[in-house]
Amino acid sequence: MATRKRGMPQENVISEEAESPKKLRSRHVAALILARGGSKGIPLKNIKPLAGVPLVGWVLRAAIDSGEFDSVWVSTDHDEIEKVAKSWGAKVHWRSQEVSKDSSTSLETIQEFLKKNTDVTVVCNIQATSPCLHPTHLKEALKKITKDGYDSVFSVVRRHQFRWKEVKKGSDECTQPENLNPAKRPRRQDWNGELIENGSFYFATRDLIMKEGRLQGGRVTYFEMEPQHSVDIDVDIDWPVAEQRVLRYGYFGRGVSLMFCEVSGCLTDGRVQLSGSLDRPAVSSAGLSDTDSGVFSANMSESEASSAKGSVHSRDTEGFSVSIHSRDTAGLRKLQKDDVEVVLLISEEDVALRQMRCKLKMMTGCEVMLVGEDPLKDVQSMVEKRKLDWKDVAYMGCDPASASCLHLAGLSAAPADAQPDAIRAGKFACKQGGGAGAVWDFAEHVLLQKQQARLQMKQDRIDRNCF
Repeated sequence: MATRKRGMPQENVISEEAESPKKLRSRHVAALILARGGSKGIPLKNIKPLAGVPLVGWVLRAAIDSGEFDSVWVSTDHDEIEKVAKSWGAKVHWRSQEVSKDSSTSLETIQEFLKKNTDVTVVCNIQATSPCLHPTHLKEALKKITKDGYDSVFSVVRRHQFRWKEVKKGSDECTQPENLNPAKRPRRQDWNGELIENGSFYFATRDLIMKEGRLQGGRVTYFEMEPQHSVDIDVDIDWPVAEQRVLRYGYFGRGVSLMFCEVSGCLTDGRVQLSGSLDRPAVSSAGLSDTDSGVFSANMSESEASSAKGSVHSRDTEGFSVSIHSRDTAGLRKLQKDDVEVVLLISEEDVALRQMRCKLKMMTGCEVMLVGEDPLKDVQSMVEKRKLDWKDVAYMGCDPASASCLHLAGLSAAPADAQPDAIRAGKFACKQGGGAGAVWDFAEHVLLQKQQARLQMKQDRIDRNCF
């Protein structure tokens, strides 16, 4: 869900003048990410994968997980950005041509959004190019409006940089220091530095934006962010460097405890073979036997299968056979070892895989579940039974019927060779195809997110104890 209503405990109401829970609930706070399609520097930069996640996905996850917004929006003029935004749980404001020009300002677009959404009283303009934003930043900044009574709040970062006056080329004029005395040049530890806008977010009330035509004004204050979280892709256009920053300092959510994975098209390449005899080794498409082609039997030990570079091969009593890449089985084991419950999904219409249901369970150690035409109807009951939110669930699918689950899941992916609708709905871009290592790709991503989530929770506890 992209929305969550906020309330205030009764004990916090101390007088008639204090803001009541009813008044708080009547305020509508919206997050708005501006993501135009016509980026000059990097084409469709806002949805380009950064560490496997669309750039805009990083800030959407932070905004939604903060739980502070009554609605989360992406304002765009591009179909692909719209699809990505919806897959991350955001609503979409389709901006007009008038505010989609190269000369259009952010203020004009926000004003258009507010005209169309008259119930919004406070808007937070979050920059899509700030992937190291965390929910706590937004929570603390919003308090300055809801509790402290400010009209606008913007993010800053502290910099220790000495500035000098610019001199035009060809001029005989000497430059002059602007924020230091060279005769008494301070040491870094003796100087507090300066506060610089980092562009991560801007909170402002409707009245300030619509009546005064600005995002900063009235009773205005700032929220200071740590330097490591002040990453701006507009500046850090070296994508590999930006990826390393976000892998270390980005917000990875809460981690998942349940993962659904479709067998056909994800764990396998979607093909099930019918062997003529159970007494002969199966023949690969290249005409080689299992042993020759690097295809390994399901009767192999776990250590042999996980270290193999081919596929784990299984055949049932009816002569049907299916191959699973050894890296994918290793990925499933890693998930299970990290306490992620993995449930394999088989279509009720897939007769061959249905007959191999028990065999698949033995091969992978995962529960195997039958689903109908709409997988969501069947997996929803398991999510509810486990008392989980969809944010705590990972899903891997490969066709349009999977789109609803891919949209809802906190982490989701489709193999590189999946149908386009599934790829667009997924939040992570796999490099490998179905049956060829895609599950391993996604498992590594899920485990990285879990690891980072644990580290962030540990750091939060340390911070609370210190203060």
